[in-house]
Parts: sequence; structure tokens; C-alpha cells
Amino acid sequence: MPKPLTLSIPHSLGRAEAKRRLVDGMGEARARLSAVAASVDDSWTDDRLNFRVVALAQTIAGHIDVLDDSVEMEVQLPWALALLADKIKNKVSRQGTLILEKK
Repeated sequence: MPKPLTLSIPHSLGRAEAKRRLVDGMGEARARLSAVAASVDDSWTDDRLNFRVVALAQTIAGHIDVLDDSVEMEVQLPWALALLADKIKNKVSRQGTLILEKK
């Protein structure tokens, strides 16, 4: 199995506001993914979001930890998508930064 994709996105929102924005962002992501994904499952346990997406016979699973000054993400990619890990990491990082920007 390929090594997990990990990333950290700093923020200055505080834990509660960062989590609120991620909850909203997951709702938007679920809506966008519904066109291609067979299933999108996510659940919160305290400040950790566990997720699993099945699309095109590929399963992506991972978790996001919301900390006071950053969001830490770890994702297990199947072999086919692991080849695109750098592109996926850049896109997720950009989207995450947009969600967590101060407004």
C-alpha cells in the first residue's frame, strides 16, 4: 500500500471556527462528489473528521484533525490515485486554504 498523503494547513481561526468551516465545506464537497461517487461517508468524533469516498471502484479514506492553529489531514489513496498524489495534495491544500481563510 502506498504511504499516506499528509498535509497541514495553518489557520488563525481557532479550533471551533475552523471546525465549523470544515463542516460547511464537507457539505459542499459531498454535493459536488455526488455526481461521481458511489458513496461519501463522514463522521465527526470530537475534533476529528473520518471520511471515506468510493468513486469509480476506488476507495479513498482518511481523517482530518482540527487543531487550534492548523488542520492536519491524512489520506490513504489507492495505487491508481497515489500516482497523482502531488496534484491531489496541491488541489486539496488550495481548497482547504480557501475554506480556512479569514473572512
